[in-house]
Amino acid sequence: MSSAAAELALENVPRETLDKLNTLVALVRSETERQNLISSSTIDDIWDRHIVDSIQLLKFAKSGTWMDLGTGAGFPGLVIAILNPDPIVLVEERRLRHEFLSRAVVELGLQNVTVVGSRVEQVPAFSAEVITARAFAPLEKIFSLAHRFSTSKTRWVLPKGRKANEELESVRTTWHGDFRLEPSVTDPTSSIIIAENVTPRGKR
Repeated sequence: MSSAAAELALENVPRETLDKLNTLVALVRSETERQNLISSSTIDDIWDRHIVDSIQLLKFAKSGTWMDLGTGAGFPGLVIAILNPDPIVLVEERRLRHEFLSRAVVELGLQNVTVVGSRVEQVPAFSAEVITARAFAPLEKIFSLAHRFSTSKTRWVLPKGRKANEELESVRTTWHGDFRLEPSVTDPTSSIIIAENVTPRGKR
């Protein structure tokens, strides 16, 4: 945890919360020796590449239930859960990653997390105030899979990397919505798509 971005993101984080983030980092590093949770090239830079990259999504949040698609190693879902008391549902269909997330929730003592080990299509419908997904699927597929969990009040917070604008333009013919791009604090060439009032075209 050495970069200016990490120090700024964590400067007002309570000691107990920081301890949990440190525990999460240790869990991910240990589990990566068993399964390919994160790329080996990002292990030494885990605070910037994964922790701070997840923390920055909180500034676009709203109160209510979160849904995180394809949580994988816990980013952003477990980071969000550590820093935000609102309930969050982590969806991860890969068995080993689902098992890791379930163990991590217990070790971190998180009471606000539900881990669902199935495909998004098989998750029983509920209303989410925030839907997020990181390195999960193209934007069109995310909207198609998760639209049934959204309402007129739902905010989608989707880090999409350097091709965010291209992905956004590609869905404008099939989806209505109030869309904007926000810069990433961990990569000045990457963006986060913020979307609200998302509906399939022809259904407004």
